[in-house]
Amino acid sequence: MASATIERPRGRRRWLGGREGAQRRFVAVVLSPALAYMAVFLLLPIAWAILLAFFDFSSRRTGSPFLGLGLDNPYVGLEHFKRMFDFSSTAPLEVRQFHTAVKVTLLFAFLVLPLNLAITLPLAAMIESVRDRWKVLYRTVFFLPVLTSAVGVAIIWGFVLNPQRGLLNGMITRLTGRFTSIAWTTDADLVFVGIPVALIAIIVAYLWQDIGYNLVIFIAALQSIPDSVKDAARVDGASTWQTFRYITLPLLKPTILLVSVLTMISSFQVFDLFQVMTNGGPDDQTRALSLDIYESAFRYQRMGWAAAVSVVLFLLVLTISLVQSRFLKANWEY
Repeated sequence: MASATIERPRGRRRWLGGREGAQRRFVAVVLSPALAYMAVFLLLPIAWAILLAFFDFSSRRTGSPFLGLGLDNPYVGLEHFKRMFDFSSTAPLEVRQFHTAVKVTLLFAFLVLPLNLAITLPLAAMIESVRDRWKVLYRTVFFLPVLTSAVGVAIIWGFVLNPQRGLLNGMITRLTGRFTSIAWTTDADLVFVGIPVALIAIIVAYLWQDIGYNLVIFIAALQSIPDSVKDAARVDGASTWQTFRYITLPLLKPTILLVSVLTMISSFQVFDLFQVMTNGGPDDQTRALSLDIYESAFRYQRMGWAAAVSVVLFLLVLTISLVQSRFLKANWEY
């Protein structure tokens, strides 16, 4: 007896046919605007920056009709990247400024991260422990700075730290009874435990704006921990601190890793606060990589060099993102 067989569509027909094919076409149509946006405003600038890194490019010079490259904007290959490893005293100014920018950026990022965690995690635990009617108020108060633009934050803290009419100097004058005029962001000799006070001022402004964002993440993570786990610890005689230390904290490990990586990436990309509050001064003590890229490209018209520095910054951020992916794979569920 002959049996009828149904031939299943293969290849492109199978992918586009039937109900699943209709769903795939719908998803493709819905995602098309977002993909086009990413291609034009994300991938193309990255590709253009990588291409420029191999040319000694300046918009003031004459280039070939194709993207302005060639002629007076010659191809230099890996020359920009080789110069970054010139640590001699005779290195060009842009190379020495790049080395300074790397140090400032790393110092800023590795100071911001532990301070941010030390503030936001206990604060989130405290807010989560208060009554419900106060939770909304605390969340709103701490989240308000996040809604403020970075330029606005920089201007606010500029007024606070003003040497003549600043709020901080005014408070010190009121407390000590003596007129105080400390140049918090412009005095190069003002250092605290080896860290320029100007950089500390930017760190304070950054934390003031950023803790609200991480606070919301930690509160959401705390609310997702089942009450039954904490109740079981209390039944076994654990104190509040022991419950937090041995139950809550280990369960928050994925969130702590997520916040750590997001904060680290964000701190590498800060530009507004450095530009508005100090503009890299005093004596390049706050010259971050983002500010170094901006000044090299648009102030000194060294766009090829600035593109090479931006590639280095991109690789740093990409490395951190890969570390994030690796760590977040482990123990994600609890």
